[in-house]
Amino acid sequence: MNEERRLDTLGFTVSGRIARPVAEVYEAVADPEQLSKYFTTGGARGRLEAGGEVTWDFHDFPGAFPVTVVAADPPRRIVIEWEGEATTGDRGSTTTTFEFEPVDDGARTLVTITEASWQVTADGAKHAFGNCAGWTGMLAAMKAWLEHGINLRDGFYA
Repeated sequence: MNEERRLDTLGFTVSGRIARPVAEVYEAVADPEQLSKYFTTGGARGRLEAGGEVTWDFHDFPGAFPVTVVAADPPRRIVIEWEGEATTGDRGSTTTTFEFEPVDDGARTLVTITEASWQVTADGAKHAFGNCAGWTGMLAAMKAWLEHGINLRDGFYA
């Protein structure tokens, strides 16, 4: 018999493959200088490592966003928390996990990004879908940057 399960939070997972070794792809996310070249259009400050002070700024959403690094396990995993609207957490934040897995004998890296959790409301869905689109765009921009040196976000938002 099929049991209907209650949906109590919203979250998502996106992934993509980048034709670079796992350590190089990990660094493209962890290193603020590299992240600023293809994703944080207003700049990133602070390395994604536990205990560091990190902010991300975007031209499309002006203002520096504080990012809390919950865990970092180079070159396999980074877990961050950052503010969100209509979230289910006590602190008004979401948790984002980046996982880096070598594929094709280490020639490529599978990057998986999971973010949760929002309220099961229209506002929660709006913010979850917006962040899902943002992380998908980040993966595409990272691939173009690392494989071809092209910044897809340059001039896209401003």
